[in-house]
Amino acid sequence: MRFGIKSHYALLAMADLAMHATQEPVRLSSISDRQKLPLAFLEQIFNQLKNHGLVKSTRGQKGGYILALTPEAIKITEILAAIDEPLQVTRCNSTGTTGCQGENARCMVHHLWENLEEQITIYLGQKTLIDLLASSDPHQNKTCAGAA
Repeated sequence: MRFGIKSHYALLAMADLAMHATQEPVRLSSISDRQKLPLAFLEQIFNQLKNHGLVKSTRGQKGGYILALTPEAIKITEILAAIDEPLQVTRCNSTGTTGCQGENARCMVHHLWENLEEQITIYLGQKTLIDLLASSDPHQNKTCAGAA
């Protein structure tokens, strides 16, 4: 299972924002430069984050973005949900009437993947933005290719 690039960018950008928006709003261009992320993609991501109440924006010469909540209050699952990135391990439509095989039955390994999905959701639901910051090494490169 891999999370999409959108998830990776959103988590990198939110961690960067949490680190740098302590006194005044941070411009997306600054996050883009520091994290080597495409500005146009960040604009889309931050619109979604703003619509879900995770960030606030201000206009003007000193405009930019700040966190709407403390880093301790923002769960990783909330960030992923805000950008419409599902936590789905199975290829099945769990809400549909057909099972994994296009019938009314699930495949033999369905429960394995379903349980893994549940564990991932629990784990990420316990992690907050502050946990992400605490686990990062400030001496390593600021970008990585971990979740491409």
